[in-house]
Amino acid sequence: MQLQLVKTQSADIKDFRQIFLQENNFQFIYDKCHYYGWADVYVFISNEARIGYGAVWGSDKREDRDTIFEFYVLPPYKKYVSSIFHDLISTSGTTKIECQSNDLLLTGMLYEFAKNIYAEAILFEDHVQTSFQMTGVHFGRNQKEENKGADVGGYYLVQHSEVVANGGFMLNYNYPYADLYMDVKENCRQRGLGSLLVQELKKEIYRMGRVPAARCNISNNASKATLIKAGMKPCGFILRGDIKNGGAI
Repeated sequence: MQLQLVKTQSADIKDFRQIFLQENNFQFIYDKCHYYGWADVYVFISNEARIGYGAVWGSDKREDRDTIFEFYVLPPYKKYVSSIFHDLISTSGTTKIECQSNDLLLTGMLYEFAKNIYAEAILFEDHVQTSFQMTGVHFGRNQKEENKGADVGGYYLVQHSEVVANGGFMLNYNYPYADLYMDVKENCRQRGLGSLLVQELKKEIYRMGRVPAARCNISNNASKATLIKAGMKPCGFILRGDIKNGGAI
């Protein structure tokens, strides 16, 4: 198969990206890279037909373009994915791969082409509805808090007139997902406040017609336990690896 890789703009592979997101049906944390100008994009062309694309960014410094984070090939051409990916490495000059483990195509390329592979973070999806209540604890939102772009913040828990936890969620991921975050005051932790706050944030997200999602560092056992207690479950990992042997196959 003769293959040509052409550097292009994210807008030019919009249709491909819609297929990619529909096929995978999960929160794709790198989605915002295309809208904020953090990515370089390459379209794959065979016999004048566009058959897929790849995207790279700087995993440590946004201005760098050293990491492949997105890769899609149309089904009839998936038997060629290894050679296509090799050409993407050569053309882009990348040295790293970063992916979600629930993105099976790119995860396969990670294990084929990379070394020193490790999991950086855990991804969560909603699983069950919880019904926690704590006497004297109230959930609310600061009415003066303005949404800061995609950041829907200002939510809190109050206990005995003291704000004991804060949180919110981000909307700069692929629709309909919202990525929630929370922080419990240090001297108020291990009381179930974090799970109560996540429970209430999930309700707010659903009221907006969105779907809750979350992630935490793989070594953050406290956050992991909090999210699971609040009815979320692990659905994948953020994986990283260094491209080996110049991407040779």
